[in-house]
Amino acid sequence: MVKKLAKNIHPGELEDQGDEPSVRWEPIRRPPVRVKQEKKTSYESSEDVQRWLKEQGIDAQQPSTFNPTFLSSQRDAPWILSSLTPLYEQKLIVDILHVVKSGKEATVFCCSAHPDTGLEYLAVKVYRPRMFRSLKNDADYRHNRTQRDEQGRVVHGDNRLRGVARKTARGQAARVVSWIDYEFTTQQKLYQAGVHVPMPVAHVGNAVLMHYIGTRGHAAPLLRDVRLDAEEVVPLFERLLADIELSLATNRVHGDLSEYNILYWDHEVTIIDFAQAVDPCYDDVFPLFARDVERICQYFEHYGLKNDAQRLAAEIWTRHMGGHVEDIIL
Repeated sequence: MVKKLAKNIHPGELEDQGDEPSVRWEPIRRPPVRVKQEKKTSYESSEDVQRWLKEQGIDAQQPSTFNPTFLSSQRDAPWILSSLTPLYEQKLIVDILHVVKSGKEATVFCCSAHPDTGLEYLAVKVYRPRMFRSLKNDADYRHNRTQRDEQGRVVHGDNRLRGVARKTARGQAARVVSWIDYEFTTQQKLYQAGVHVPMPVAHVGNAVLMHYIGTRGHAAPLLRDVRLDAEEVVPLFERLLADIELSLATNRVHGDLSEYNILYWDHEVTIIDFAQAVDPCYDDVFPLFARDVERICQYFEHYGLKNDAQRLAAEIWTRHMGGHVEDIIL
């Protein structure tokens, strides 16, 4: 006969039922299963990254007198140190002071400049090794810029380079080199043309060195994080439009411009982050250009400044690239 548990019986035992002897129920105790935790390794220690360091001549194992105390608390300290040591050895920086901004693809540091530079501080943008993975989603921008293969030769179109990157890690690294070099040369071209961008100083491996805007411990904030005075609104809007047009005349479109990559300091604005910049002479760039103009117009709308962003973009575009405004905005 099968005995049922009474409603008032606690789990784990059965009470006497008539003349039947009581029955004790004990759960089967199994020893806990111990799962061996795999030791996590940073992407910085991966084979691709180590190959990158070797090919760029940046060997973290080589002894150096550059040992900033700031890096002692940084998880990526070995990678950062190996990236910035060449700048130290070239007498461009003497110390790392603090983080300015940190993102998924890069971290910007404020550094003490070497006296030979004539500057007090410099900003250095250090691309993370994650760029090896991030570039697989860059097709729209990569299509509209000059690419180089693993031998440094110009590749027209991205099919060949994409094949190289699939076949070899070295090809993947070539894309990273090409991408960072393009950002640095873009910043150089724009600065020389008079666009308000940080003065570029040097480019070594995955590090881009430039003029620092702000004071020690207080970097210039992003435009999105400040409240403009009423008398600043129109002049700063016109300044940014002039910079957008001058960039276009220099054969560059920012491609990702907004209040998130414009610095504000001492009533001035400075455009940063040119990783997505493209050449307007390629096809299908106008939508990127128009989006840059639209985002700037949207930001200044909060201050009551209204503009037809699409028409404004078309007017600027046709002044330099030809065509007719009405044809573009239709």
